[in-house]
Formats: sequence, structure tokens, C-alpha cells
Amino acid sequence: MIGRSRRAGISVPLFSLRSTRSWGIGEIGDVPSMAAWLRAANQSALQILPLNELAPSETSPYSALSAMAIDPQFVSVWMLADGAMFEREWAEEIEHVRRAPKIDYRLVRDLKRRALRASFDRFLERDWRFDTPDAADFRAYNAEESWWLDEYSDYRALRADYGERAWPEWPAGLRDREPPAMSLARERLATEMLFYRYVQWVASRQWEATRRAVEGLDILGDFPFMVTLDSADVWSRRSDFLLDASVGTPPDAFSETGQEWGLPPYNWDQARQNDFAWLRMRARRQVELYDGFRVDHLVGFYRTYVRPLDGSEPYFMPADEPSQIELGETVMRILVGTGADVSVEDLGTVPEFVRQSIARLGVPGYKVLRWETEEPALYPPLSVAMTGTHDTDPLAAWWETLTAEERVRFGGDSVAFDAEVRDRIIAMMYNAGSNLVLLPIQDVFGWPDRVNLPATIGDANWTYALPWPCDTLAAQPEAADCADRLARWSYQTGRWHPPLELED
Repeated sequence: MIGRSRRAGISVPLFSLRSTRSWGIGEIGDVPSMAAWLRAANQSALQILPLNELAPSETSPYSALSAMAIDPQFVSVWMLADGAMFEREWAEEIEHVRRAPKIDYRLVRDLKRRALRASFDRFLERDWRFDTPDAADFRAYNAEESWWLDEYSDYRALRADYGERAWPEWPAGLRDREPPAMSLARERLATEMLFYRYVQWVASRQWEATRRAVEGLDILGDFPFMVTLDSADVWSRRSDFLLDASVGTPPDAFSETGQEWGLPPYNWDQARQNDFAWLRMRARRQVELYDGFRVDHLVGFYRTYVRPLDGSEPYFMPADEPSQIELGETVMRILVGTGADVSVEDLGTVPEFVRQSIARLGVPGYKVLRWETEEPALYPPLSVAMTGTHDTDPLAAWWETLTAEERVRFGGDSVAFDAEVRDRIIAMMYNAGSNLVLLPIQDVFGWPDRVNLPATIGDANWTYALPWPCDTLAAQPEAADCADRLARWSYQTGRWHPPLELED
């Protein structure tokens, strides 16, 4: 657990971990290759961004159309029985996405869709028809995961059937999930619904195999605050949400006008009435997928800033501090009660009573170097030390914004960011009081590339890929040197754990 042992880990999105076998994007099957490098660096954790399925036109992992489903773009086609055949069939297109300097989501998704559709057709003919062991396993998966898979497959097949239009634009009977309309749709789209179940079965079995292969390395996920309005979750449980408002943030030091995220707020009154059923479902799913997870936008679970769509005055829900504490602690107990390794994103403007609350609950928050005034050595053990997040510029770029006086804090006044400056800062972080040091991969190498620039939309966001395939890291002198440095710092600062043999 984060609060009980000194460890070190790396933060990197799965989509960034492309290998020589993957189809233009980091995939489920690439994690063991990355784990081999992490083992050499004596890292205990790999933190990734959400894996939730996105709409075909979306790239932000925080704009999911399902809080439960794994995005098909992460399926490793080469792990499928017919993967080699598909590789030969679309060799030129696959090579094109592999050579792309950044992730081309449109082409990657098109290739994966075609491959998964062909794989499903062959499964129907070869397995489903003859009730093979794989067919039996598929049926078992459907039964085990029906608690979310039923509604998801209904929604996903209907969305595709209506040209990927949002559910509010569907015919009224399907939009409102009226039983007669749904019964007819399930009969008409039975094969399509089975296809979306099949894709999730494939993704889940690959993910399970990957987690077994990297046992001993904790995979930490991310628990997004919310899903989009156009999601399986809101469509099937709309009374749990406020459809006439948007989640946002009030004006603060980061934004004079505050922010509006375009996501439907929780209907906390309804959530209490059903004992937070949807949150419990999400927590259950997180534990199926990860060893632990970061809770995104912690403060929103204590007090959600609601912006009515009619332009009326925004407000906090709940309205008063005692109610906010009661709500937040109820939610946190649900999440912590899963037994997962939970940490909370308590960055930005967070009331002191929220920080006091998570301290009482024994849940670690985040200490990001650039925003802290105390030295890392003084960070409390119950915290996660980071140089930056997926939303910040890397150390290499941040350093250039500092004054000479500010640079002195880090032991020097170098004008340029170089290997000496990088290593001084990383060593400082490894000496932090925090039990977990979790550093973005760009920072341990000193790269300037960033993952996302908040409040912007563009091809640069969410498209970052490592400069080398992750299954070639051992052959890269720079990567081998970095692993040696991280392993040495881990040993020197008490973050060393006996290395485990991980499968590749």
C-alpha cells in the first residue's frame, strides 16, 4: 500500500508504449515488455491513464463513453489466433501507423475495427457454432460481467446502428429505453450486441494474461471523476445524473472565469437513495482491472461545482461544509473499501477541510514538486511525490521558465536543462519523504515532450509515443543508462525491492 512501504514507479500512458508488434499505439500486450525495463530499473509500479472506451472521434481518456469497457484500440491483434493472417493482409497500412511519429487514432481504430470484426466472424464460424472451449469461456465471461456488459453492449450496438450519433438523438423509444423498443432492438441487433461483448471478452482476457505476466509490478489506473453525457452509463442510469447542468470549477488562480467541462454532474440525492450503486459498480470494475488507482478531481466528490446549462448562477452541491464532508467521506470509504491501493488527486484549489478529511481516512494525496514550497525530504510518508503530471509540461520545459533565484533551490543556476540538472532533481525526488515516488517517464529521461495541454484541442494532445518501441528498450544505451540510475537511487533511498522474474 502507498501509505506503508517506500516504492518508486513510472507514470506513462498505455497509448505511448508502442512496440515493434503493436499497430501504431501502445497496447495491452506491450505492458510485459515495458515491465521488463521497469524491473531493470527496480520500479515497483506502473501508472497509466484510463483505459475506458472513447467515442470514435475522441482522443481524451477522460471523455469516455463507458466507465466500464476497455477501449478496443488497446487490443493486441498479434495476440489473436488469426493475428498473423491480419498482419499479412494489411501489412502496408500497419507499417504506416507504426512509422507515424505520433498516434494516428483514426487509422489505428479503423485497422483494429476491421481486424476485430474479421476475428469475430471467424469465431462465430469456428467456435460459437460448434460450442468449443473458447465459446464456453465467452459464455462464462458474459455471465460474470453481465452486471455492466448487458447495458454496455445494448448501448454500443445501438450507437453504431445510428451512425455513432449520441443517444439523445435516437428514436424516443430507444433513447428512453422503453421495454418494447428495446426488445425489438435486441432481436434485430443480436449479432452486433454479441460482437461488442466479444471485443470486451478479448480485451479482458488479454488484460488478465498481461497482469499475470507482470505479477509483482503494481499497475495503477485512474478513476475519472465523470463520464460524458453520451455514455452507456448516463443512458442506462440517467436519474443518477443532472442532465441540465455541467460539471466545472469556480474561478481560481488557474482560471479567472473557472472551467466548464461539459460533463453531467452526479445527482447526489439520487445516489444516496440507491446507496451509490453506480459508484460501487465503478469501484468494483477498477479492482478487476488494476492493483490500485488514482481518484481524479478528488474535491468534486466532496463538493461538485454545478454550472446550469440555462446560464443561471453556478453552485456547489452539497451546499454546506458538513454535508460536503459527509458526502466525500462516504465516497472515499466506498473506494478505499475495495482494498485497492488508492491515492487521490488533490491538486489545485482544494479546501483545507478536504485535506484534513483524507488525512483522517489515511489516503495519500499528491505532492508535485513545482507547486510545493517545502523540500521533498519533508513530504509526509502518506503522499505520492511527482515532478509533474500528464497535464503539466515536463521538467525540461518547466526549467526554462524558472528564474535564476528559483533554480538555486535545486542546487544550481544552470541556464539550460541538462543531464546534471535532471539527475539532481530526480535524486531529490527519490529522497522525498513520500512512500511512493511516481515520475513521468519524460522526466526521468529529460525529454521535453508533453502528453496534454489542458483547455486545448489539437493533434498534439494524447498522441505522445516513446521514441523507441518498448520491446527494444534493453538495446537502447540511453534507456539502459536510465534504468541503472533509477535502480541505484531506489537502492540508496530504501525503495529497493527484490526483483521478480517477469515474463516478456
